[in-house]
Amino acid sequence: MKRLAVFDIDGTIVDSRRAITEAVRDAWIALGLEPPPYEQSRRVVGLNLLAAVQTLAPTLSPDRYPELAVAYKEAFLRNREGGQGEPLYEGARQTLRVLKDDGWVLGIATGKARRGLEHILKHHGVHDWFDAVFCADDGPGKPDPHMLNCNMRALDIEPSRTVMVGDTSFDMAMARAANCYALGVSWGFHTAEEIEKGGAHEIAHDFSSLLGKLERWRTQQQQQQQQ
Repeated sequence: MKRLAVFDIDGTIVDSRRAITEAVRDAWIALGLEPPPYEQSRRVVGLNLLAAVQTLAPTLSPDRYPELAVAYKEAFLRNREGGQGEPLYEGARQTLRVLKDDGWVLGIATGKARRGLEHILKHHGVHDWFDAVFCADDGPGKPDPHMLNCNMRALDIEPSRTVMVGDTSFDMAMARAANCYALGVSWGFHTAEEIEKGGAHEIAHDFSSLLGKLERWRTQQQQQQQQ
């Protein structure tokens, strides 16, 4: 019986803290705004870009939100071309490889735009490990369950056989809305407390424990089906 693990990217698979923080700073400065501190910007990672900039710049004239979003995209790309990277977390590659070799079906649900997502997957050589990939360009963003539902429809796998793995409360809320298992990770942008409040069934604190929790969940599902 197939089991699907859908992964978030930023803060879950890749360490994009520096890349996102510097792009926010450069975009805000470009528009003559005071950049928000990291403690504020980290809380919106995972939302679609327009929703994120609206949250971080609540006093900005609404007609300038698209301008700020474009400034962020341009800053992010410029910094990447200048050598700013988004490295895989230590243990991420090995974890994905173990899951793939063990028969898991793998998907992605991320707030990244497709251009950025494709760059990350190809740069790290993991593009072909994922069986379905959905992002901000494909419809409503998190916590709406759209991207997660798209993964399940594309791969013909039911919610009861699907786990969402992510580092934010938005990932957990999306999983709950799609009736999937919500498995949080604590090494990204949201705190364990925030992830728990978002609806996490449980939280992994390193990749080793993530593998263990996924295996236990799969075993429990198999046992339930045999009863």
